[in-house]
Amino acid sequence: MERIGLIGAGRAGTALGAAMAAAGHPLVGVTARSDASRERAARLLPAVPVLSADEVTRSADVVLVAVPDDLIQQVAQTLPLTDTQYVVHLSGAHGLAPLAGLAATPVALHPSMTFTGSPVELTRVMFTATAPHAARPLVERIVKAVGAQVQWVADEQRSRYHAGLVHGANHLTTLITQAVAVLREAGVADPEATLRPLVTATLDNTLRSGHHALTGPIARGDVETVAAHLSVLRGRTARTYAELAHATVELATADGRLDAETARRLTDVLDGHRAHRTGEAPR
Repeated sequence: MERIGLIGAGRAGTALGAAMAAAGHPLVGVTARSDASRERAARLLPAVPVLSADEVTRSADVVLVAVPDDLIQQVAQTLPLTDTQYVVHLSGAHGLAPLAGLAATPVALHPSMTFTGSPVELTRVMFTATAPHAARPLVERIVKAVGAQVQWVADEQRSRYHAGLVHGANHLTTLITQAVAVLREAGVADPEATLRPLVTATLDNTLRSGHHALTGPIARGDVETVAAHLSVLRGRTARTYAELAHATVELATADGRLDAETARRLTDVLDGHRAHRTGEAPR
């Protein structure tokens, strides 16, 4: 198996490095500059020596540049890479541009997973890769060795790919946080327990069935309920609700659940809220 060198001991890099080591890939070394990085490397990669970046690079067949996105190009340019090596970054936002001009074969390999600094199970994780055709066998071997799956995205589509992940995952946190606050204001003692089964079921159903999982007042055409919601919500939460409601009206109309007249009435209510929200106190 290929020898792996790890540049950076962040949460994603050490978790992936530990999974690769467990799968039989020899890890020749890891760089760790901060106290937190050294502690993480010692905990997740106890048998892997902490070396300089040059030492790690010269010993590896595959060099994983596991550093923050805005440092990938800067760090990679300093490494003594050769044309017999592969250089891999783990950013979702970037394609091959940060690795352009390097001697090694470039690979962008992003696991769609949140890493916490603890060991992770990768068997259900999808890795999204961008690489020259010649690198595909290597990428598939590495990903499959850790029990995960790999898919391919064109270099020019990396930003769109990452936008989809951020919109679905990061903005979900914003949405749930706002919903918890509204429930708490309504006097609900345990908002999280109230939302958990509903949100969990909705997420599972949506990932399985797409727009067919849509339920609620807009899918039912309940204009009065939507108007009542907008009358009690405030500030940014009201604006978020209204914008998502607009998108939901479009979705329910497109799949035939809303007739044109009901869709128009819902849109009028939502547009009326937009027109009168100027001057609201911030939430």
